[in-house]
Amino acid sequence: MTSTCIFCLENIKHRIIEENETVFAVEDNYPVTYKHTLVIPKRHVRDYFEMSSKEKKDAERLILKIKNNILKEDESVKGFNIGLNCGEVAGQTVLHAHIHLIPRRAGDIEDPRGGVRGVIPDKRIYHPNK
Repeated sequence: MTSTCIFCLENIKHRIIEENETVFAVEDNYPVTYKHTLVIPKRHVRDYFEMSSKEKKDAERLILKIKNNILKEDESVKGFNIGLNCGEVAGQTVLHAHIHLIPRRAGDIEDPRGGVRGVIPDKRIYHPNK
């Protein structure tokens, strides 16, 4: 554990909404949409590429559980974005691996085409048939 890491278990355990053996989930402090959730390894690892196979499998199971819970609670959710930022140049601001699960609702953005491509704003909307 890194005592100064805000995502290390000891520093965030009071916010856990779900967990399994190697990962836990908390609601994002700066949500993109309502119920935006983070899935975080209990072990301090820098990013997704340092996560073990077990952590990745546990994360997938927890993401599916949370997705299903959100769909039961909120029928306005019609899709999800799942995202990871690996490295500061990719936008990672907390250097402890975490996976974003972002519920999406019709009309939450005028034109949702391109989805995660929006990390480079002028590349989000593209026209493959042109």
